[in-house]
Amino acid sequence: MIECVVDATAGLGECPVWSITEQVLYWVDIDGHRIHRYDPASGVDDEREVPGRPGSLALTERPGRLLVALEGRLVWFDWEGGGVADWVELEPGDSGNRLNDGRCDPAGRFWVGSMHVPTSARRFTGMLHRVELDGSATTIRGQVGVSNGLAFSADGTTMYWADTLRDTVWAYDYDADEGRPSAERVFIDFSEFPGFPDGACVDAEGNYWVACVHGGAVMQFSPDGSPVRRIELPATRPTMPAFGGIGLDVLYVTSIGPRPADEGTPDAAGCLFAVETGARGLPEPVFGATGPDGTFQGRGL
Repeated sequence: MIECVVDATAGLGECPVWSITEQVLYWVDIDGHRIHRYDPASGVDDEREVPGRPGSLALTERPGRLLVALEGRLVWFDWEGGGVADWVELEPGDSGNRLNDGRCDPAGRFWVGSMHVPTSARRFTGMLHRVELDGSATTIRGQVGVSNGLAFSADGTTMYWADTLRDTVWAYDYDADEGRPSAERVFIDFSEFPGFPDGACVDAEGNYWVACVHGGAVMQFSPDGSPVRRIELPATRPTMPAFGGIGLDVLYVTSIGPRPADEGTPDAAGCLFAVETGARGLPEPVFGATGPDGTFQGRGL
């Protein structure tokens, strides 16, 4: 069963992350400059405005305290007060890039990539960054089109990463102690599948689930990269899946909102979907630092 649980008509829905502690799903609307929190128990989707485009976020050990990739920097965000505090600048504001897909590794580091806007320019100026708990950052890769598809295997020994403009998902051997990927190999040549690879997650059996943006589907791949199944969605541009719910057995999927070319088509663009798949996910790693003490003031930086 596929259900539109939040008909938010998000401009650019992305980065669903399930909080086991709070039993809610955080997700972002990049173009709407908003962070959402969906509570499936009540059916309520709340939102907070932030001063810029939030590309992705990570949970911390403090409920309601999030690490957010905002434009070209990382900020701390407090849900209850809606306040933000600047932390680390990863890319200059005049670069034409913004931060995009991000995820914590098993050791609590934050990996986040970037992209040039608009994507129609097909500029490969994006980067892939690794951020330590003390805020020190290392640029791992350059000449990126659209950084996406970050995920880690259940045992933490494999890292996945995609470049949407290159239509490819790669796999790496991953040393979680050092935060070092190695032995790069092509995991999925996406030219054989619908759309392009966007956000992704891994289930408890080690399968890789990826949104087929412009392909109207989410696909499941086995740990060896073989396609397992394709789930069609009532939206042309799904962006990222994430497992949530009490049993981590609901696949939530964000999507991009309506575009002029959609007029007259039965497209549930911008919805947050809940999909029954029969699979179970993994608890989302949290960032190993929680930021400054106290409540942040206001919405501006």
